[in-house]
Amino acid sequence: MIVMLPSSISQLPTPCLLIEQATLQRNIERLSSHIGALGCTIRPHVKTHKSVDITKEIVNGGHTKGITVSTLKEAQHFFSAGYTDILYAVGLVPNKFEQVKYLISQGCDIKVILDSVEAARLLQDFTQLNQTVFKVMIELDVDHHRAGVDPHGDTLLEIATILSDAQFCELHGVMTHAGGSYECFDHESQLALARQERDFSVAAAKRIREKGMPCPNVSIGSTPTAFAIDDLTGITEVRAGVYVLFDLVMAGLGVCDIDDIAVSVQGSIIGFQHDKHIALTDAGWMAMSRDRGTAGHKIDQGYGVVCDAKGAAYSHLIMQSANQEHGIIGVRDNNPENEQQLSPDILFSIGDLIRVLPNHACSTAAQYGEFYLVDGDRVIANLPSISGW
Repeated sequence: MIVMLPSSISQLPTPCLLIEQATLQRNIERLSSHIGALGCTIRPHVKTHKSVDITKEIVNGGHTKGITVSTLKEAQHFFSAGYTDILYAVGLVPNKFEQVKYLISQGCDIKVILDSVEAARLLQDFTQLNQTVFKVMIELDVDHHRAGVDPHGDTLLEIATILSDAQFCELHGVMTHAGGSYECFDHESQLALARQERDFSVAAAKRIREKGMPCPNVSIGSTPTAFAIDDLTGITEVRAGVYVLFDLVMAGLGVCDIDDIAVSVQGSIIGFQHDKHIALTDAGWMAMSRDRGTAGHKIDQGYGVVCDAKGAAYSHLIMQSANQEHGIIGVRDNNPENEQQLSPDILFSIGDLIRVLPNHACSTAAQYGEFYLVDGDRVIANLPSISGW
């Protein structure tokens, strides 16, 4: 059965996920120009959208090489679409060895990461037994945020030695993710962490090379540090993902403005509680996700900032809470004094369309199997996405 694409967003079922084409392209161009001017390339992280169509737009924007994925299902999906140069940026464990081996056997140039001696030895044994070469990067911890080894510690060289000596392992380089940048609320602190991310990674690569081992690639990245960095000497690639869509977390960090957020969830007003001065929408946490990434920010955006049907934000309205299929829209506690403070039960009518800007674009987009690319009220295209592992 052929399903015609609606011409207007007013004809779309709700909730649904909208991506503004012009904003998307502007965001892509912004990072492409910045990293290109620094003489480096972007390895875009496609986990943000998991969309082949959006990835094509990123590649068309220039200064890219390969892609980054967060699941092996993503790796298979994008490899099937013609993307062969793939970095799987989650620590590899034995129950995934066979999946990676299969991708390699099909011609996928996949790189994997690990950050422990135990994982390196397990992979060494597997590759020796299966006579399959795995390209491996050592994950570094440059900011005490999450995973990785100390760039200045002994474990780094121990892992490098195991991989370098293994007959069927290729030491491809080092990589890191400066996730601590999500706690940097001004350009100065973001720049400081970006330089630390760069310097620690370059130092780790130098230590490996000084021991006579190869370290051809030095991969760094997070959206805040990617925009903040001013010199990429010694870095071979920068990884970032959320920059193509942006979200309220990035806006709260000052990395972007509200107007730079390309993604929103369109919902319908389905009811009111006049005594509580709230409105109900059919976009609950199944549509928005449960991410409350701005809860620790100067301005807590609840489950998202509420906008009108055209995408203009109401500075005094947020989604205060969310159930599975219900979003609760109310007046924020710290709404500006100069805002016309119409409560949502007065402002809206049953059936009105709204848009909600998400806290975290990656987690919100992951709730959907398809997106709608739009230009204002006009629907341009339906973009399939994937989910799962």
